[in-house]
Amino acid sequence: MPASAPLDPPLDPPPALSPDPSPAPSPAPSPDPLERERAHLTASRTALRTMREDVQALDIRDVTANWVNAAVLEAQVQERIKALADLAHTPLFFGRLDYLPTTQHGQRFYIGRRHVHDGAGDPMVVDWRAPVSQPFYRASKKDPQDVRLRRRFGYTAGDLTAYEDEHLTDPAEAERTSRLLQAEIERPRVGPMRDIVATIQPEQDEIVRSGLSGTVCVQGGPGTGKTAVGLHRVAYLLYAHRERLARTGTLVIGPNRSFLHYIEQVLPALGELEVQQTTVDDLVAQVEVQAEDPAETAVIKGDARMATVLRRALRSHVTPPAEALMVVRGSRRWRVPAYELEEIVRELLDRDIRYGAARDALPQRIAHAVLVRMEAAGEAPDDRVQDAVARNAAVKAAVRTIWPAVDPARLVLRLLSDADFLAEHAEGLLTTDEQKAVLWTRPPRSARSAKWSSADAVLIDEASDLVERTHSLGHVVLDEAQDLSPMQYRAVGRRCTTGSATVLGDLAQGTTPWATGSWTEALAHLGKPDAAVEELTAGFRVPREVIAYASRLLPHMSPGLAEVRSVRESPGSLEIRTAASGDADVVAACLQALRNEGSIGLIAADARVPALTSALATAGLRPLAPGEETTPDSRLTLVPASLAKGLEYDYVVLDEPAAIVDAEPDERTGLRRLYVALTRAVSGLTVLHTAPLPSQLS
Repeated sequence: MPASAPLDPPLDPPPALSPDPSPAPSPAPSPDPLERERAHLTASRTALRTMREDVQALDIRDVTANWVNAAVLEAQVQERIKALADLAHTPLFFGRLDYLPTTQHGQRFYIGRRHVHDGAGDPMVVDWRAPVSQPFYRASKKDPQDVRLRRRFGYTAGDLTAYEDEHLTDPAEAERTSRLLQAEIERPRVGPMRDIVATIQPEQDEIVRSGLSGTVCVQGGPGTGKTAVGLHRVAYLLYAHRERLARTGTLVIGPNRSFLHYIEQVLPALGELEVQQTTVDDLVAQVEVQAEDPAETAVIKGDARMATVLRRALRSHVTPPAEALMVVRGSRRWRVPAYELEEIVRELLDRDIRYGAARDALPQRIAHAVLVRMEAAGEAPDDRVQDAVARNAAVKAAVRTIWPAVDPARLVLRLLSDADFLAEHAEGLLTTDEQKAVLWTRPPRSARSAKWSSADAVLIDEASDLVERTHSLGHVVLDEAQDLSPMQYRAVGRRCTTGSATVLGDLAQGTTPWATGSWTEALAHLGKPDAAVEELTAGFRVPREVIAYASRLLPHMSPGLAEVRSVRESPGSLEIRTAASGDADVVAACLQALRNEGSIGLIAADARVPALTSALATAGLRPLAPGEETTPDSRLTLVPASLAKGLEYDYVVLDEPAAIVDAEPDERTGLRRLYVALTRAVSGLTVLHTAPLPSQLS
């Protein structure tokens, strides 16, 4: 954006935060407000550089007790140095708040991605997550929150080029849409996803700053910013609860690795470098996935009923003792009758603790029964004696017989291979046809030789948790959650049993055969039935004309779901053409889109990708694959429709909508896949077709 003249008369110079009693002479401030802001930016960058140099100069050789502490402290210092790096093309601050004299002593605060202070410790830039920054996002003419003026800054290639003011307490000034805010939202997208810290809207900020203790589910249509909201919520929680989350951990879960690559730079840009990111498949990867289930089979394996089948199958390994146990210790023999052993086993089963934990407790319970007899005989055994009895060969042999060790993968293997074993534990849960659907036609010889599917890996993860408790994190962000099966929700929920979660998704974009039908159902499987469900309906990314066209599909695939209301008017952003020359017209449309600034996405049915790759190569175009980073010299990405979810491009060329619908196993899933593809564009969408368009778009 070119430098602009001030939108309001120049303001007085900012008041000092802590005046020096004997200030050194300084040059008079420039009469140009833009120059004064540039001077503050320069001074802030100098202060940040000084902060970094101070950390680099730290000598920690004599402040630690041992080499372990020294290594930990050195790692922390290096992390701090990374966090204080000044990124040349990332604005250090993007806004300013001038408070009324009645609040914050009338001070002025510059709002940015990180905190910067001067040599005296006074803030030159305040972190956007600090409480004093909150009015930048939520203050309005109706509720100014004691803010006299809110100023937004415009940048070009890292240079401060414009500013725009809102006098929130001036009744003569009408409320208006910020031009700089609109320009930032519409800025061309090249490279990975960027943060939205300068453009967070009030309804988004409420979700971002909600507390750590509660789980939040965000239902948001295309372009509502739900993914960005989830990532900024992580950054906020790490700021507000850093010590707690440093101990318990934070995890971001996305639908695929291409998506994770696309979003991976958002948190580092906000100063958070240590958040782990993964997919659900990688989360449960205890075995190598080499097969793909038919849709019908995958739906059954992903059903929550399978958790009960697994639990029954696991507990069936516990065998009630058939005879008494004789423990020899020295010259004495101690007998524990079978009925008492059975009582011990029954008590452990009734407590419903993990299989492995109960197995570990069993020898101690048996040893305690022996010690009771020792005490009755006049002996005075202590804890060491009980531990010795628990390690007794006869006790260990009894435990192996009564409560044998179970390998989770072998348990799942037996269920999927042994029809009688499955029938026994699926009785009343799965029908005969459902049991046949999940059974392997050619059972493998061992768990190692088995060709596991993704659904099988989730079953193994469930079985593993039944044996040993899964470690819980402090907070988990789950994006594109609408596509998860009930068993996948359970797998994610195990990772935050003692923590909280942020669940992000859009029911209208559920494109798996097992996609969830409601958030109430999904959150129950996640183990968070009391989670708050928030809905984002204002769209900031997709032009109004494009989202209105895509929304024609909603009544046919997700009736009752609210249509996204786009705040962006972009006349001419939608073009629908017949591709009379087939692939040549698709290539021509891509070349035409490349004349514009920004990223270009060519989205097509998966089966069409090889032919389009060849056609583009003939024209001298080598498109990127999803997940590969766009550059100014390489801006075209060829996207299979199955991988389009969560991605965004300035201009999209959509090839053969009917082929995208027909590629799916049912019409509802096909329409949802098409809905996703239609809503990836930020500035313009061109739809090309040779076959008739789906009737639902008429």
